[in-house]
Amino acid sequence: MKEEKKLCSIVVPCYNEQDAVPIYYGEMLKIFEMIPELDFEFVFIDDGSADGTLKIIKQLRDEDERVHYVSFSRNFGKEAGIYAGLEHARGDYVVIMDVDLQDPPELICGMYHTIKEEGYDCVATRRVNRKGEPPIRSFFARMFYKMINKISKTEIVDGARDYRFMTRQMADSIVSMHEYNRFSKGIFGWVGFKTKWIEYENIERVAGETKWSFWKLFNYSLEGIAAFSTVPLSIASFFGLLFCIVAFVGTIFISLRALIFGDPVSGWPSMVCIIMFLGGIQLLCIGIIGMYLSKTYLECKNRPIYISKEEA
Repeated sequence: MKEEKKLCSIVVPCYNEQDAVPIYYGEMLKIFEMIPELDFEFVFIDDGSADGTLKIIKQLRDEDERVHYVSFSRNFGKEAGIYAGLEHARGDYVVIMDVDLQDPPELICGMYHTIKEEGYDCVATRRVNRKGEPPIRSFFARMFYKMINKISKTEIVDGARDYRFMTRQMADSIVSMHEYNRFSKGIFGWVGFKTKWIEYENIERVAGETKWSFWKLFNYSLEGIAAFSTVPLSIASFFGLLFCIVAFVGTIFISLRALIFGDPVSGWPSMVCIIMFLGGIQLLCIGIIGMYLSKTYLECKNRPIYISKEEA
């Protein structure tokens, strides 16, 4: 009796990628022919695109019944796109990858055989360099990975991409995490499972422009820190305790000086500087607490991670 083929779902978040989608689709068809023992399906996630991305995906759907899509009511972000794709994927295996071909499709063959033959639950990818990126952006990216791995118990690999090939069990575990504030790189590590890392050099986009500005990446890094570490709260508490001790010692010093030498020397400029410094520290600590409080507030609202306007 002929063994039934297993299904592999390719999850592809898209935002204003009308130029990249046809090129990506053509390249993926070549990969499908290289793995005849698997059936494939596309799960395109249109993240509220303002160009012709959805129109092109619909055209592909008319030509190929393996193409499925979910179109958001607005732009909810890539994290929501990944979640929606995993939620709608039906495959025994699930692949997450970008449509701009910065995630090399030719790696999929090796990923599949690694999971099938070596017993891994996931094959993940990381870039070994950041060629083509502005130096300042690369510097801050490296600093972020160093910092978050020092303050978080969840390992987040430097240069890690969302591009990965995983089993159904791992995909279901990620979908079971319904948190609104999502940081997938941390979630992938938190759920565990046996993961093999493969490396490749950075590749330029096949078409279009990146949607990740420096400011968006900065906010995304704060999202990751708040989601997978409470150390900043401890730092705020440390500052509070430190300056309480400094204030206590300073009070004793000033009192003793007044008793021994009489009226202490006035020092208004230094006093103003100290007050401004302490005020800044207080605002910093309040800001840290506010960041965590805002995340808790959004989670308590229990809003959906995304809203689907149309799907097929």
